[in-house]
Amino acid sequence: MSPRNPNMESSIYEGSDGWWHGRVTMGLKDDGSPDRRHRRARTEREVKRKVRELEALRDKGRAPKAGRKPTVETWMTTYLTDIASLKLKPRSLDDYWSKTRNDIIPGIGKHRIDKLQPEHLERMYRIMLDEGHAPSHVLKVHRILSRALKIAHRRRLIVENVATLVDPPTVDETEANPFTKEEAKAFLEAAAKRPTFMRWCVGVGMGFRQGETLGLRWPYVDFGNELFHPQWQLQRLTWRHGCKDPHACGERLHRFDPCPPDCKAHKKYKRGCPKPCLKDCTRHASVCPERKGGGLAFTRPKTKKSQNPVPIPPPFLPYLREHQARQEEMRTAAGDAWEEHKLVFTRPDGRPLDPRQDWEEFKELLKEAGIDDRRLYDGSRHTAGTILNELGVDMPTIMEILRHTQISQTRRYVKGRSHLSKDAMRRMGDHFMPGPEPTTETRTETVDRRAARAQRRRRIR
Repeated sequence: MSPRNPNMESSIYEGSDGWWHGRVTMGLKDDGSPDRRHRRARTEREVKRKVRELEALRDKGRAPKAGRKPTVETWMTTYLTDIASLKLKPRSLDDYWSKTRNDIIPGIGKHRIDKLQPEHLERMYRIMLDEGHAPSHVLKVHRILSRALKIAHRRRLIVENVATLVDPPTVDETEANPFTKEEAKAFLEAAAKRPTFMRWCVGVGMGFRQGETLGLRWPYVDFGNELFHPQWQLQRLTWRHGCKDPHACGERLHRFDPCPPDCKAHKKYKRGCPKPCLKDCTRHASVCPERKGGGLAFTRPKTKKSQNPVPIPPPFLPYLREHQARQEEMRTAAGDAWEEHKLVFTRPDGRPLDPRQDWEEFKELLKEAGIDDRRLYDGSRHTAGTILNELGVDMPTIMEILRHTQISQTRRYVKGRSHLSKDAMRRMGDHFMPGPEPTTETRTETVDRRAARAQRRRRIR
């Protein structure tokens, strides 16, 4: 009879099935029973290698927990439902869910997280790029997946985060295209013909984000100290099911077959036909009778710095008071149909302005002002930062006005102008290479005659 192995020592033996087996003692499970892990291989040498690797992880305290590991789909669902939802803002969480449903689960959802390899991620990214997704979209998917696997590694569900071994696609930073001073004036002149004139003054002249502008309320406008307090923002959130069976709730909207090539139902969709539903689809929460958490909602700004007060330019104050008086007239005209939200910018019945319609109005104003097409961010925050810089405002002050947390972020919002660069280099040249002093005709002739007389004296000598 062979002697018993000491505690914590592994055992290796050849089984009757022709395989070599290794048993490694890892400690105790949560219920107090021994945690013995099993490894097997065709040769004794291979099983010894596997046993040594497991023992090394145990000794370093990095061994994964016992039990079958979840698939990527299961773990992503757990991560977004129980972990990320406690920290992320609602809009960011919606974006995480969207990219998980549409990209991560169809691509690698069936793999177990402990069996995931870098090649699986690289293949998924290549397919996404071939399907026409932008590199920036693929990079966002990579960051979401990497964050989820980082939490899994921290909780010892996996030995290594394979996302750190993969290089995502390189993304060229989108170049800002802000208004010039002349374009900004032309844009505001076109906006002055509309009742939303002050909305665009705040966006272009103060660099407010769209959600901050549409979510601005009168209690947070301090006329006495001439300050705006952007404590809230207006965002459109995705509806969530409140019923017990989301799949059955959205049954009438499920579509499992792809659209034909000549589809006419979605011809107005800018992104093409939507993807078919998954077999266990739980979407279409907009038709749920107990839906919750969606539609236009007031949320807090993303960072605490974004809630800092911003000074109101004094020339804006008379127009702002006029806008307030005009809104009082609309409230009186609407009567009982008025919905009170205490918003600065509203529809005729008091409801918030729709962000989509606000974006469409921005595009219309560009055409009316004769300005080429550009992003809403270019015409607001990038424009405000760039014009402030042209007016001689230093970068830390611009950072405070735009409420950025890092000055490097502010520098990305400020675009240099070629005429300012030329003027700066002209002044640099004048400093190092001062021009010749102006001379008069009389002085030049006198100098010449004096030199000629000296030359004649030298010849005589």
